[in-house]
Amino acid sequence: MRKIVDTLLPTTMVGSYPRPHWYTYQLLGRDVRVAFKHAPHAEAYEDATAAAIRDQEEAGLDIVTDGQMYFDDYVGGIGSFCWYMYERIGGFEPAKEEHPSAVGVSERTKEVELLSDWGGVVNSGPVSHGPIRLADLYRIAKRNARRPIKVSVGAGPVNLAWHVYFQHYKDARELSYALAPIFNAEMKDLVQAGATFLQLEDLGSWLPLFTGNDADFEWIVDVIAKCVEGVDAKIAWHFCYGNAWGNRLAGLFPRGYEAVLPHLYAAPVEQFVLDFANREMVDVDALRTLPADREVAVGVIDVRTTMVETPEQVAARVRKVLEVVPAERLYLTTDCGLRNLPRIVARMKLRALAEGARMVRAELGAAAAAAG
Repeated sequence: MRKIVDTLLPTTMVGSYPRPHWYTYQLLGRDVRVAFKHAPHAEAYEDATAAAIRDQEEAGLDIVTDGQMYFDDYVGGIGSFCWYMYERIGGFEPAKEEHPSAVGVSERTKEVELLSDWGGVVNSGPVSHGPIRLADLYRIAKRNARRPIKVSVGAGPVNLAWHVYFQHYKDARELSYALAPIFNAEMKDLVQAGATFLQLEDLGSWLPLFTGNDADFEWIVDVIAKCVEGVDAKIAWHFCYGNAWGNRLAGLFPRGYEAVLPHLYAAPVEQFVLDFANREMVDVDALRTLPADREVAVGVIDVRTTMVETPEQVAARVRKVLEVVPAERLYLTTDCGLRNLPRIVARMKLRALAEGARMVRAELGAAAAAAG
């Protein structure tokens, strides 16, 4: 397993960060190389990215992200998590449709309303690799960071196939396989640009719970493998319980990580990035089956509430994880992206994360010294 920093219990965050209030530019489907021809947009984008990185570094995180300032203010609070990809991969229509899961539903539950707002998309032709430009965006972040950078890549192929009306490909499996080479190429471009730590964002890991077919786990793992094949970097895979407007979408996830993790261990990734704080660590026992050659980045900050954790609360959550996972294979992170939070709250949460980690590191050091 590759080390990014020489620190026990490295701290990081999932990916997205609140936009500064003054950063109001939207890409609206444009290639960044087109949008950034407008000098004020290019300048503001870099300044916003630098601000997000500075907040993380000043909070004390060991590994930072670019904050994903390229996500437009679409539906779901962070709706362009998917739309950024749909708009830049050939084969998808530009219009937002009703979400397939909301069509014909008689009971408008919270989950149905949220999916309806998120919307669906028509796949009308073969997919093709358009101007995603993750390497371009990484280079902007790299020149503004003093600490190692983790690059979030996604929404991934299975996730994208979840919200689709199939007019060209017959189902989610066929579309996911078609998308995998596009993600593989983007990840290789990132490595060529200097990236050493990539985090694939794909909530498609949950799909078999909705199809009721455990055999779907096999092709999902194979799709992930094709995404990362030949990518010379540390690879993590993030999937959580959703994060629309601060909601965990509990009605969509009646079962927890214990229902999916054992099926995913065959995926060739070094690290799983999972959220636990929003459930007060109730399913942390699911990590007892984690293979000895894998790491886990555990969410110990609840991004779905504006309540700011104390370092002591964070430390208590970390201690629960250490009961089932060795410290040498544990990273500490936020449950999901911070985009939906006020920036001041995000900063304070990250500071609590870093301070809680320092408290536990000191305890582990004292215990090691006493044992020696």
